[in-house]
Amino acid sequence: MQKNEIFNVKNLTRLALVAAMYVALTLAVPALSFSAIQCRFSEILVLLCFYRKDYSVAMILGCFIANLFSPFGWYDLVFGVGATILAVLPMYYFKNVFLAALLPVVSNGILVGIEIWLLGDPLWISMGSVAVGELIAMTVGAVIFKFVFEKNQPLMRLIGSTRNTSKAAI
Repeated sequence: MQKNEIFNVKNLTRLALVAAMYVALTLAVPALSFSAIQCRFSEILVLLCFYRKDYSVAMILGCFIANLFSPFGWYDLVFGVGATILAVLPMYYFKNVFLAALLPVVSNGILVGIEIWLLGDPLWISMGSVAVGELIAMTVGAVIFKFVFEKNQPLMRLIGSTRNTSKAAI
């Protein structure tokens, strides 16, 4: 990806819209987004980072803005955004969307699990419940991207994919 391509109006608009979608989807169901047992369906958007590196900026920004509304306060800003950073930055370099989907499961399970433990819940239960919720969202997302988006070139152009998915492994 060329540097001038990252900063063009079309791409900046795409990133802003995706960040806004992440915030809106997170805040639409706060009971699932901000609790000890959580399943943020907005996390499906994180898989966009597998198809294009610069979506990581949108995901980090979207997570930060959404977590400003968290009842966990600064904990969610540190641990939640930290988990997103750890998940999205290496995601583009994976060869398989299903393997890439494990990054947020592990990072959120550990970091957000520790966050919830610091707020008073048992550690292993917190880590497990967050990881299971993330696994559900990531599995749904990976299936959608692999079997819907990758099979439809107009959808791949819509997300601005820089990845050649015609020979990608399952």
